[in-house]
Amino acid sequence: MNKSYTIFISFIVALGGFLLGFDSAVISGAINGITVYFEMSDWELGFSVGCVIFGAMAGNITAGPLSDKFGRKQILILTAILFTVSATWSALATGYTEFVIARIIGGIGIGGAILIAPIYIAEIAPPKLRGSLVSLNQLNIVLGISVAYFSNYFLKDVSGESWRWMLGVEAIPAFIYFVALFTVPRSPRWLIQKLNQVKIAEKTLTKIGGEEYALSTVEEIQRGIARKEEKGTFSQLFSPRMQTIIIIAFGIAFFQQITGINAIFYYAPTIFEQAGGSTDSSFLQAIVVGLTNLVFTLVAIRLIDRLGRKPLLIIGTATMAIALSMATLAFNNASYDINNETIEKIENVEIKTAIEGLRGMSFSSQKELFSSLEPMLNENQLYEFKRNEVKNFISINATLVLIAILLYVAAFAISLGPVMWTLLSEIFPGNIKGIAISVVGFFNSLVSYTVTQFFPWELTNLGPTLTFAIYAGMAILSLLFVMKFVIETKGKSLEEVEELLIKN
Repeated sequence: MNKSYTIFISFIVALGGFLLGFDSAVISGAINGITVYFEMSDWELGFSVGCVIFGAMAGNITAGPLSDKFGRKQILILTAILFTVSATWSALATGYTEFVIARIIGGIGIGGAILIAPIYIAEIAPPKLRGSLVSLNQLNIVLGISVAYFSNYFLKDVSGESWRWMLGVEAIPAFIYFVALFTVPRSPRWLIQKLNQVKIAEKTLTKIGGEEYALSTVEEIQRGIARKEEKGTFSQLFSPRMQTIIIIAFGIAFFQQITGINAIFYYAPTIFEQAGGSTDSSFLQAIVVGLTNLVFTLVAIRLIDRLGRKPLLIIGTATMAIALSMATLAFNNASYDINNETIEKIENVEIKTAIEGLRGMSFSSQKELFSSLEPMLNENQLYEFKRNEVKNFISINATLVLIAILLYVAAFAISLGPVMWTLLSEIFPGNIKGIAISVVGFFNSLVSYTVTQFFPWELTNLGPTLTFAIYAGMAILSLLFVMKFVIETKGKSLEEVEELLIKN
């Protein structure tokens, strides 16, 4: 078994995950800059951050079928080009619409990379290594997130418009990915299934596991092809015999996003500012979030082929529910104090003058504070206060908030983060895998967009307490779903998983 060669090509392919993670997190540092430069409302901000997911949905729905037709490697090369164009254009954008289009182009790259990289790795990896190697994609995603947080921190004080540097630096790793992809072979399974190029596939499989492994794998692939009577279609995907797979796939794709992970990654500094942190400390805490994500993804890679997929999901989702409940409790127990120090932090002179009458008062919740402010401020002033000023008045256990967020990210990193993509790459039959993962990935991105779009509005209008309570409830539901529906695929070949799940 040539383990080093398999890891090498898997790691290169998984660099698409690095770009995905970098692109997802880098916007968190640019939020204040783009909000001011493009004069955005909450909804415009939510859309400019979330529009990348519209692109991802387009990438999701097209990448699978295109990779079935042209090959996994060719589509990954295309994603590298899209990442490079998006990073460069978004950094140079001078108008809101132009900025959004550039972000959507990057989203198409995300949609392609997040689906095709795990498929490619699952198709070249031996069963004993498959979980760990597919998880390399998730490792690179979280590595990209961490590097983005570091990059944002060191670029935030660049003179002029620092947000342009934050977004533009992504073009460098994108171009490196484009060049590196030319060193990896085409997927052996795809070569046999689509082109019947057995000899070329054998050559790659021999490099991976030796001649005996290559011959046995080719025979197994050909047996799988022999069982397929027709090319996979959308109608076949939703046929009664696919019922178990559909429940697992759509359920896990829903809960991975609805528990709020992208709200944390996209808005990490904003959340820590809501807990009363300064801009500098919020950026530093975001770095800690990224490092936590990275460390526990490494833990997941070590455990996924030892402990199994389902145990990790149970442990992770249960811990996520606890962590989100802790964040809810921290914000629920916060108070809002109006005194000399907090009033002086207000930049808007009209708002500062209007609330003088509340000097010396303390409120036990945002709702109580906002109710007292309604008679004193007009609609626009109240909106500005909710959006920009309320963070200056909060008195909260900020340590508990940080611990809760770090615990949540750690739990996600050992469970829903890597395990979802591993499961999706394993449970679908080969003849419809491209179509199936595209459809499920599209749905996953749609849920992600909903979370990302609404998060700024939720913070302003519902407040952090109710926002985190909603996510905690979803984490509890995800735990119940995993316990009831998810099956274990550890140690099984892709063909064995198919036989286990398909209803004959």
